[in-house]
Amino acid sequence: MNVFESIMTGLNEAVEYEKGNITAKKSTLTVEPLPEMSAEDIKSIRKEIGLTQAMFAAVIGVSTKTVEAWESGTNRPIGPARRMLSIIKFNPDILKVCHVIS
Repeated sequence: MNVFESIMTGLNEAVEYEKGNITAKKSTLTVEPLPEMSAEDIKSIRKEIGLTQAMFAAVIGVSTKTVEAWESGTNRPIGPARRMLSIIKFNPDILKVCHVIS
C-alpha cells in the first residue's frame, strides 16, 4: 500500500468510526513493575557484559560517577535507568543487537 492509499484508508476508517459503523481497536499491555536493583546487582550486570564503569556509564547514558555511586550503594537507579538495567540483566546481548557494543 502506498502513502496515499494508507492515508485514504485511515480517513475512511475515521469517517466510519464517527458514523458508528466500526469500533476502536483496543490493545492490552502488561508492564512488569520496575525491579529493585542492589549495588551488587548493578556491579554483576556490568561485569557480566565485561565493561568498565566508564564504558557501562556511556552505554546506559549516565556519568561514571553515577555508576560508581550505584555500585557503592550511595545512590540507587530510578525510573528509566532501572528499566534499562533490568533489560540488560535479562538479555545482555541486547546491547549487541542494538549496536551499542560490538
